[in-house]
Amino acid sequence: MMHDFGYQKNELYCEQVPVRKIAERVGTPFYLYSYKTLTEHLEKLESAFKDISPLICFSMKANSNLAVLRSLVKNGAGLDIVSGGELFRAKKAGCSPSKIVYAGVGKTDSEIEDAIRAGILLFNVESVPELDRIQKAAKKLRKKANVSLRVNPDVDADTHAHITTGKAESKFGMDMETVHSAFRNKKQYPNLSISGVHVHIGSQITKGEPFVKAFSKVLGFLTELEREGHEIKFLNLGGGLGIIYSDERPQTAEDFAKLILPLLKGKKYRVIFEPGRFIAGNSGIFVTQVLYIKETNAKNFAIIDGGMNDLIRPALYGSFHDVWPLHMNGSAKKVKYDVVGPICESGDFLAKDRTVNELKAGDIIAFASAGAYGFSMASNYNARPRAAEVMVRGSKFDVVRDRETLQDLVRGERIPGWMK
Repeated sequence: MMHDFGYQKNELYCEQVPVRKIAERVGTPFYLYSYKTLTEHLEKLESAFKDISPLICFSMKANSNLAVLRSLVKNGAGLDIVSGGELFRAKKAGCSPSKIVYAGVGKTDSEIEDAIRAGILLFNVESVPELDRIQKAAKKLRKKANVSLRVNPDVDADTHAHITTGKAESKFGMDMETVHSAFRNKKQYPNLSISGVHVHIGSQITKGEPFVKAFSKVLGFLTELEREGHEIKFLNLGGGLGIIYSDERPQTAEDFAKLILPLLKGKKYRVIFEPGRFIAGNSGIFVTQVLYIKETNAKNFAIIDGGMNDLIRPALYGSFHDVWPLHMNGSAKKVKYDVVGPICESGDFLAKDRTVNELKAGDIIAFASAGAYGFSMASNYNARPRAAEVMVRGSKFDVVRDRETLQDLVRGERIPGWMK
């Protein structure tokens, strides 16, 4: 996983733009994305799997900024959505409905109806009650909807417990017997074309073995279904490919393809992938300024203007994001810090016990690998406006989301008349 952030004459650049120049213009904190990195990561997957021409649906939950989505859609990607809000964004980004797949365990009736009206390619169905609801909605609208049933293969993805989704105790998917039963009972669903199987075992998976194990299990199951006369058009293999945050050694797109393509030899399914982090993770950084240095008997704290409301992954998952100074001084003294935000929570840290070049108030630093599950998980906790988002392409940059204002914080709220 290469990316387009690096040092030129000791200054941090994104493509051909010094990050400091953007910080001076936009202020901190902000998210910064590289168009080149985003689109090249998509191209790597397309190239690795060119023999089967899969539909690559970027997982919007990783990063739903319209400019990010448009960058990928323009380059041939579809989108993987999990809510009505993501469907709205997908359409705004100009994605053809024929390249939209809809996953998620809690689709409401109105969300299902909106997706059927939009003409999306496929629903990934997580349970029998959901299947019943999609049938009811399709019948009401006098339409036929494509459906793929999500199999839970009970495979350990060897990743963080919060992002493992293919174990039997997970809320996601159905066991094989339940899926088998749904195929056998498909006449109960006259408005559905039950014609696919979906499998997604987790996120940030750095080894190939869990994928091979899960996909082999599912392909054996598909052979069984076909023997019984069920037509399988779609095989959705989900996402989950890991990236480098610190010292991981994840597989490349080519490594992954070498493991997976032999399993698919001779198969005629329309293969769908749903990568998110693999495409967006190393395409973005989070840029923030040091407000104060606080030294205590126990620790040194670097207090910054970005917090867990902006980047929650370290607090939520104990995740590692490398800390990059905007100016690299090779001879600088090294100091160990907890890099913490202004939020009133003990869990508000972005890096713990991290040895970096000595910091002082006013220094600007970047957190690497923040393009996935960064802004998309941000909140207004402590009544903090959400950060700006910026995209670089070559030697130019654009603000692709304005920093929220204080007025944005109270939009839609009102004090009842009887309180005045």
